[in-house]
Amino acid sequence: MTEETLGEMMSRRGMSRRTFLKFCTAVASSMALPPSMAPVMAESLANARRRSVIWLSFQECTGCTESLTRSYSPTLEKLIFDFISLDYHHTLSAASGHAVEKAREEAMEANQGEYLLIVDGSIPVKDGGVYSTIAGMTNRQMLEETARHAKAIVAVGTCAAFGGIPKAKPNPTGAVSVEDIITDKPIVHVPGCPPIGEVITGTVSHYLTFNTLPELDDKRRPLAFFGDTIHDRCYRRPFYDQGKFAESFDDEGARKGWCLYKLGCKAPIAHNACATVKWNQGTSFPIQSGHGCFACSEPDFWDQGGFYKPLSAGVWGSAEGIAAAAAAGVAVGAGAAAVSRARQKKLAEGESEDTFKGGV
Repeated sequence: MTEETLGEMMSRRGMSRRTFLKFCTAVASSMALPPSMAPVMAESLANARRRSVIWLSFQECTGCTESLTRSYSPTLEKLIFDFISLDYHHTLSAASGHAVEKAREEAMEANQGEYLLIVDGSIPVKDGGVYSTIAGMTNRQMLEETARHAKAIVAVGTCAAFGGIPKAKPNPTGAVSVEDIITDKPIVHVPGCPPIGEVITGTVSHYLTFNTLPELDDKRRPLAFFGDTIHDRCYRRPFYDQGKFAESFDDEGARKGWCLYKLGCKAPIAHNACATVKWNQGTSFPIQSGHGCFACSEPDFWDQGGFYKPLSAGVWGSAEGIAAAAAAGVAVGAGAAAVSRARQKKLAEGESEDTFKGGV
């Protein structure tokens, strides 16, 4: 691990403190941290050293990496060149073959116990895991070997977090999630199919800043991004409350922007930041562009009774039941958020805490 701090490196590259503070303010805002945390973040990052990151890709479609490359706060180039040392990534590595595998092994040895492991894609375990191999190793073997000396793990995308589409019935490869295999490391889930780029980089930035994972919900997702349902933040929510629903994708209700619940929108049970952070530099998100939410950030979303069937036709029973569940979720999220705010206040006031204490 390099001895040069990020502050020294950025100064050498000509980055002004003003520019750096603007960056930290944007990241703090994306994670719902108070404005007072921006200078705390700046000070912490300036004194930190670049963290080695190893990114493993298993049964996946590369959508998670595609989403990462479109992040704009921070951008991919700022994250890689200024804040982390991305020592291994199948898609983004310049090297290939034996050279890239040697880079992974060297990064593990040089940064033992300190590197951050990021995983996207599920892991096949049926028939010895033969359905996906890299450099002569099954995905499971590579995951277990790389996770052994990692400091923490970020499971990026619904496949790594919950098994995703490869795990969908009948699950021919025996796909499982990272936490089904690794049970002795702090793990944070950043689900989504694909996940939002800013959620990936925001989570990694929090880790770099505070040397700990962010506050998590009961599914190990960062509360800052997954504390609310999409339904709670959706601009169509007033129409839901008024009982105004589109009956088809091209009727008058759809043209007026009414709620898409009857067309299968799963926003009431989907916890994600799509309605606030949005996609493509905050341009839009599926519901805004006229399509219901699939709840792709939830476990087993592929097998939940059909994308275009309303929730009341499935296991939730009724619209009233969904509303009650959503209200309960808000209460739980509010309580967890209060704990997170208290913790961030202590950090802002200079109080220390044990690494990874709470939230993992």
